[in-house]
Amino acid sequence: MLALRRVVSGFAVIGTLALGVVAAPASAEVVVVLNSGDATVTLIDKDTQKVLETFPIGKEPHHLIATPDDKSLIVANAVGNDLVFLDPVTGKVQQRVANIDDPYQIGFSPDQKWFLTTGNRLDRVDVYRWDGKALKIARQLPLAKTPSHIAFTSDSRVAFVTLQDSNEVVAIDLPTQTVMWRMNAGSAPAGVWVTPDQKYLLVGMTGADYVAVIDWHTRTVVKQIPTGKGAHNFRAVGDKRHLFLSNRVSGTISIVDQQTLTKVGDIAGLPAGPDDMELTADGKTLWVSFRWARSVGLIDVASRKLIKTIRVGRSPHGIYFRTRAPLY
Repeated sequence: MLALRRVVSGFAVIGTLALGVVAAPASAEVVVVLNSGDATVTLIDKDTQKVLETFPIGKEPHHLIATPDDKSLIVANAVGNDLVFLDPVTGKVQQRVANIDDPYQIGFSPDQKWFLTTGNRLDRVDVYRWDGKALKIARQLPLAKTPSHIAFTSDSRVAFVTLQDSNEVVAIDLPTQTVMWRMNAGSAPAGVWVTPDQKYLLVGMTGADYVAVIDWHTRTVVKQIPTGKGAHNFRAVGDKRHLFLSNRVSGTISIVDQQTLTKVGDIAGLPAGPDDMELTADGKTLWVSFRWARSVGLIDVASRKLIKTIRVGRSPHGIYFRTRAPLY
């Protein structure tokens, strides 16, 4: 069993980069930004929108997720082969879990019993059991090529994983940790989403310009929703109907209606490479990481306008803050 070990001496007191560091108010809530190209984390005061600090975290931090109890934020270091747990309010390091192979994307099943990691460079999906305190490996599944994003059915029985370089989607039966099926989906599938009625998978085609609508029960692509070039990742709007979808190449974010399976709007004129997104609890402001512009941006949802950019590290990817709109 991989116990959640305490931070090794010296790791919690990591040198801060001297880059416009601002003292954090005691009550500040931070925005956590993963700079995958710099192996760092940038913390931004959510209220003042000022950079507080940037510190080393581990090699290639790409994605992050809160633990089910919201007491920790897990950062996955893909090349560092470890997980780092942060305080979700302050961004301070809590502990590190070593010997987690190539954790590119990570996810908890809705019932909180399973924790999955996709090994982007190892062509593998690792399935762990989670008891609320520790991880225990259940099975390692070879899944060539380039496992990427993860989604779960609401009953936690099935996990879907996109395989970017083999243009496939695979379904994993979680109770048995076995592959149920795999199918061709389109060019470089990335973000994957299960519609609230559990009928369809929505898959962003990063190698194309649309979202594939897949009836996963029959393993059939039933529709393509034109969005923008480099269709990549999803974030729920919070109304249980609409989704934001980042289009990396076109520099836009599309709004997709999950009921009509259509695009209903776009946010245009953005910096290069919009990727991961986080939405404020009131639904008014969308924070976005711009992978190719070394910045994150704030978008006014009502006007669909970019209102501010904040300089961060190289190749910013995952972004998170605790008080946010519902994920589903």
